[in-house]
Amino acid sequence: MAVKLRRPILVGGVGLSFSLLVLQSFHQSIDQLGEFSVIGIIALGICLWLFQHQVKNTSLQLDKAPTDRATVEKVIVQVEGIVSQIATEAENQGLSPLQEKIEQLKVELNRQEIHLAITGGKAVGKTTLMQLLFNVGQQPLDLQETPALFTGTDTITTDAALEQAIAQDLVLFVTNGDLTDTQFQAINQLTAANQRLMLVFNKQDQYLPDERASVLCSLRQRMYPTLKAEDVVAITASPTPVKVRQHQADGTVQEWMEQPAIEITQLTQQLTQVLTEERQQLVWATTNRKAVALKAEAKAVLNQVRRDRALPIIEQYQWIAAAAAFANPVPALDLLATAAINAQLVMDLGGIYQQRFSLQQAQTVAGTMGSLMLKLGLVELSSKAIGTVLKSNAITFVAGGAVQGVSAAYLTRLAGLSLIEYFQQQEVTTPDTKLNIDKLGQTLQNVFQQNQQIGFLPGFVKQTVNRILPESQTEINVSQTVA
Repeated sequence: MAVKLRRPILVGGVGLSFSLLVLQSFHQSIDQLGEFSVIGIIALGICLWLFQHQVKNTSLQLDKAPTDRATVEKVIVQVEGIVSQIATEAENQGLSPLQEKIEQLKVELNRQEIHLAITGGKAVGKTTLMQLLFNVGQQPLDLQETPALFTGTDTITTDAALEQAIAQDLVLFVTNGDLTDTQFQAINQLTAANQRLMLVFNKQDQYLPDERASVLCSLRQRMYPTLKAEDVVAITASPTPVKVRQHQADGTVQEWMEQPAIEITQLTQQLTQVLTEERQQLVWATTNRKAVALKAEAKAVLNQVRRDRALPIIEQYQWIAAAAAFANPVPALDLLATAAINAQLVMDLGGIYQQRFSLQQAQTVAGTMGSLMLKLGLVELSSKAIGTVLKSNAITFVAGGAVQGVSAAYLTRLAGLSLIEYFQQQEVTTPDTKLNIDKLGQTLQNVFQQNQQIGFLPGFVKQTVNRILPESQTEINVSQTVA
């Protein structure tokens, strides 16, 4: 039984439709047109006309700039720079795995074998298609079939399959009909990773003859401009046997099952062309994805090394700020905006992250962060939250300056953690000391939300009070503490 179309096709313009049908090459002979109904020809023609009209009037470019060797080599050099920086800042850090991956990338640049992945949902014909494609092309070709996508509510398998596909040079995404939203999103995920992709409409024999071309045209329209029209192809990898009935001269009827021919010519021709014309670019694009991933891995290692060095410095300055505010209570914002403590914190953290600030620049950064905290309402929210926690302990609450001391420590900690997060987002090899106020404000909000968790604030308040009360009781001079 033929499968019904899942989306309507506009019908009209018989003469124009038929002309466009003839001009559009589907690698079919003229006598095959007889298989189409009049409605099918009309639908296909108008669909093609709309598609061509859309192509003519769009300013979008179908062809993305191909990845070249120089681009990949530049990323590899950046990775080497990050690894070298890790070696400088952490002598005992094991770098052999990263260095081995760098050498593998250099070898990968000259790889000749193309890695091709076949992916798609369950029962769309992936395994059969892979068996048919073993002999495509004249050069080495490695074929892999990913696990079926969309097999249940658990997205782990689908995510793993897509990651496997992204690691290959070329992906054939197989469907047996028009795309669902889930399939469309998966394709977008692949193309967003700069993955070269072809969409394969399999099992077209399960559709009526006039519906097949309509579905193919619909797929091409749906994927435009993500994919070129020639990268969306229709095949029949495993035709369903059909019953043939023949009436004899004597009035008897003979019936038998006949196996139609496999039809993958359109796919093999396009695939051969891609492998011939884009072979080197496919390898470079894959190597570039791996290089970018390795760069992120190396940067994460360096960021952790620097974070381990930065956290003790933040803790040191938060206790200094707490002691100063407790001994001489002032509004927390004034302390954050003007105190040399916070300017020095900016300079010390900037030094760790290779963001060099002068004292004047550091004071400006500290003042900017104070203004942002006030503007975002973080100062008021912090003071209220800290006051609420302190009220649960009458002894500590009545102690003068407790709220100011804890607030100063908390806001100094927020400033330090925000600077860490902000610096980690910067390019390691090309640091920029120009402050992005919008990005810093967003980072402040994120860090504040993370540190407003119920389990964190009470523990922090208790830890701060335990530090500042003994200093008050023993009358330790704040300036001595700072020294």
